[in-house]
Amino acid sequence: MEVFFLTILGLALLVFLYFVGSYNALVRLTNQVKNAWSQIDVQLKRRHDLIPNLVAAAKNHVTAEETAYENIAKARNLAQGANGIKEKAKTESELSRAVHQFLVVVERYPELQFNESFQALQEELSATENRIAFARQAYNDPVLFLNNRIGTFPSNIIAGMFNFKPMEYFELEDSSERKVPDVASLFRA
Repeated sequence: MEVFFLTILGLALLVFLYFVGSYNALVRLTNQVKNAWSQIDVQLKRRHDLIPNLVAAAKNHVTAEETAYENIAKARNLAQGANGIKEKAKTESELSRAVHQFLVVVERYPELQFNESFQALQEELSATENRIAFARQAYNDPVLFLNNRIGTFPSNIIAGMFNFKPMEYFELEDSSERKVPDVASLFRA
């Protein structure tokens, strides 16, 4: 009888330890996702701050392209005001298109190729685009791990008990935007 009681107690202890371990793993993964999102947010803010400087540098040499300036400003404002991962992904894709269109427009002005300020801002924007792509991957990896943990048995029971929900991936809207734009290549001769 004593062996039976100790066996039941041992099994209950194992179940309890698994329960605690699974809960803690879900908390750790959720925190990793939040931390990775904050890294994306930092890079997006950096991008949002660079774009007006790039536009201002171009305006010093190109005054006839008001539509391009308005489009990029509108896209930037929408991106800054976006809430939620899906909306941010959508507005950031629109901002990427607006930046690309802006750079195509200003490409027609060769004097910008020799403007050091514009070139430095352009290189900084290109580097920031690379950082965003890296941060996006660094975010999507823990989201995958968390979503797998939430969706698989038996940790899905614990996830349901404590209201852990799958997180959204930060994905670009369409496949044409999946590669990082090489803004520097637009101005090479």
